[in-house]
Amino acid sequence: MAKLAKIMIAGEGGQGIQAVAEILAEAAYEEGKHVLYIPNFGVEQRGGVSVAFLQIGDEPIGSPKFEIADIIVALSERAVGRTRQYVGAPTVFVYDTMVATGKVELPTGAAKVLAIPGVETAKKELHPRVFNVMIMGAVIEATKVVSPENAKKAIEKRLGYKFEQDPKLRELNYRAIERGMELVGEVLRGGQG
Repeated sequence: MAKLAKIMIAGEGGQGIQAVAEILAEAAYEEGKHVLYIPNFGVEQRGGVSVAFLQIGDEPIGSPKFEIADIIVALSERAVGRTRQYVGAPTVFVYDTMVATGKVELPTGAAKVLAIPGVETAKKELHPRVFNVMIMGAVIEATKVVSPENAKKAIEKRLGYKFEQDPKLRELNYRAIERGMELVGEVLRGGQG
């Protein structure tokens, strides 16, 4: 049976949502998978909700949109609201603990609802600029849709010129992928959600 992963990543404009989706799409393509990526922006690119629809499969993908996501990553309160309609029985819903302020109602009816301290971890351990790459690591761990090695190759393809200027950036981005994977792994092992 063919496997198809329906992924939705949503956050505020400027959080690097589309960059994460593009890098995942590139990594999947390099693995020989079929990929369909559709960016969706709010009214304004910065300050509006940015949503990436991404499908990765073993066979050609029939439809550009989907009704229920396998995984949703929501990185802001408005993103939680914007993605709620895509939650169903198979959905793993991942959100940042900074979103859980009590003002936002998390979706019900998902297979799992997982909170990860993404913003806090990026600030304390890495750098706020690699928050989106850390989220990509979380998606990789939750879906196993691409290998971490191919994600690193895709980042290299996209940001290699920056890495040449500052080699420390390469290690920071690679560590961000690994840390994102660890965060989701810790939550899944801990049975939270």
